[in-house]
Amino acid sequence: MPLRQRLENLPVGRKLLVALIVLLSAVLLVANLVFISAAYWISRQSTAPQAMQSIGELLATPELSQRALASPADAQWLLSRLKSYVPLRAAAIYDAEGRRLAHLYSGSDLRVPPHVDGLADWRLAEFRANLLIDLPQPAGPPGQLLLVASSELPGAFFTGTLTASLAILAVSLLLWGLVARQIRRFITKPIRRLEELSRRVTREEDYSLRARARTDDEIGHLADAFNTMLSRMQARESQLERARDDAQRALNESQALAEETRRSNRLLEHEVKVRSKIEKKLTGFQNYLNNIIDSMPSALIAVDEELQVTQWNQEASALSGTALEDALGRPLLQAFAPLKPFITELRRCANEQEVSRVERVTWLRGDQPYHYELTFYPLVGGGGRGVVLRIDDITARINLEELMVQSEKMRSVGSLAAGMAHEINNPLGAILHNAQNIRRRLSPELERNREVALATGISLEAVNQYLAQREIPQLLDGIQQAGSRAARIVSHMLSFSRMSGRQMGECNLPALIEQALEIAGSDFDLAEGFDFRAMHIERDLDPELERIPCIANELEQVLLNLLKNAAQAIHQRGDHQPGRIAVRTRLNPPWAEIQVEDNGAGMPEHVRQRIFEPFFTTKEVGQGTGLGLSVSYFIITNNHKGQMEVHSRPGHGTTFTLRLPLGAPRATNR
Repeated sequence: MPLRQRLENLPVGRKLLVALIVLLSAVLLVANLVFISAAYWISRQSTAPQAMQSIGELLATPELSQRALASPADAQWLLSRLKSYVPLRAAAIYDAEGRRLAHLYSGSDLRVPPHVDGLADWRLAEFRANLLIDLPQPAGPPGQLLLVASSELPGAFFTGTLTASLAILAVSLLLWGLVARQIRRFITKPIRRLEELSRRVTREEDYSLRARARTDDEIGHLADAFNTMLSRMQARESQLERARDDAQRALNESQALAEETRRSNRLLEHEVKVRSKIEKKLTGFQNYLNNIIDSMPSALIAVDEELQVTQWNQEASALSGTALEDALGRPLLQAFAPLKPFITELRRCANEQEVSRVERVTWLRGDQPYHYELTFYPLVGGGGRGVVLRIDDITARINLEELMVQSEKMRSVGSLAAGMAHEINNPLGAILHNAQNIRRRLSPELERNREVALATGISLEAVNQYLAQREIPQLLDGIQQAGSRAARIVSHMLSFSRMSGRQMGECNLPALIEQALEIAGSDFDLAEGFDFRAMHIERDLDPELERIPCIANELEQVLLNLLKNAAQAIHQRGDHQPGRIAVRTRLNPPWAEIQVEDNGAGMPEHVRQRIFEPFFTTKEVGQGTGLGLSVSYFIITNNHKGQMEVHSRPGHGTTFTLRLPLGAPRATNR
């Protein structure tokens, strides 16, 4: 049996005595160790150094010092006189030049240095008390005497300490015997009497027995508590006997009821099985219907007459941000606040039992507008009337319709632009040519002009002076500038009306974007009243999208138009916030996407819908032709067979998205 378990099984009195013996032994051991350590410290720090100092002063007299330094033999003779000093561990004499003349060891060799220069390092590693004393000479420098004391205490000290400890232990054992007797009388015996009484109560089950409290200490209180427990157990035993009799009577009655209950249970069990089968089928059918409703791409919401939500599918949760458990049983407006304008329509549908529809409603999801179609279906059931609301996302359809309408506009206006451009080109050419001829025929540098002026008696200098005073040259400049502007408009119209006949080729998209940004910074510095280079340009280029099939100069023209529009939109914002233009590329097979985003003034919806129409512009007269974005749209959709979209909100900037097919489309001519 382990020692710990043996100690735990000892009686209480013996445990107290064992604890007392262990405590006494520990106190004696610690006291001896402290006493020996203190004696050793006193001997090392005080007694030994003082004794060596006294010996050194006796040997440092001029007569003994001169004799000891006379020869190694004399030095050895002087050291041999110190052998009788028990605490001495080692000694050495060094002459005036630092050489060791003689040494003495008591015990093992301490390897005293042969030269006095090595004493400094030797003393750092030596833990024994040591002393270096000068030995004076009548003439010349003194010699040195090294004394090393022993660090050990004398054996008599240990013998005396052990004897005193044994005497103290013997007296302690005698006292222990007296204490043990009293502990057995006042503690162990009363506890054993309580133990015997408890065993008797357990064996005889006689709760009328009582313990006698002989003292008023803890053991006496324990006896009183034991008697109280026996009294309560006796009363509890009486209660249990009465309860047992009552239970027996109740058992007889319950057995009669149990038989009747078993007959009823058999009938109920059969009914429960039938109901369980029906409920299982209904649950499966309900889960099947819920799965069908949740798998639908439309949001389906059912409400009762009080407009409390009774049905809610996953698409409704995704659209409203309200989970199913949070929506069921709540008012519709709390679960889906954007439906507030249609409450009247919902009530009318429930009351009149007629299907109604809202063709188009626009809600914001994040920063992007999405378009939805709402359909209200009347619902009649056993629980009363209600309405089923279906919400369909028609954003893609609306965008496709807008693209189709825009494409039809482009085709119609393209044909018109081609005819108008050809009709306008001829008179424009005549205007510009004649304006140039007028300048030439008024120039005094041409010989023919001087001859005609001389023949008619007119001075060309006087004519030019008259024209200058009447500002005729400025009028000619205005004619030529207006004609040049009209010619540029016609050129844009022709570019818009013709399909590009140039072949596709692979181009480095990041390099093309950097080139467009560089040209934008040089072309649009201060010409429009703002500095393009002062704007912050963010580049977020997809490293997986580098070379794409395109017509490089046309794509560069589109990017320049978008960058210029972005810079002008930022300038029109009118505040002092820093301008920001972000250029992004993304590989989104089968498309290569390019986005140009700005933090400008943004556009209202009616402007955004017409932004790609030819000659549509929001700028002042003379500042824009309205062909930049329409030509860009034509280049992307017709020449590159891609897509071009715009998203904008007033005060939130504008984002243009270009999608170019990764497979090069076949170039066609028209």
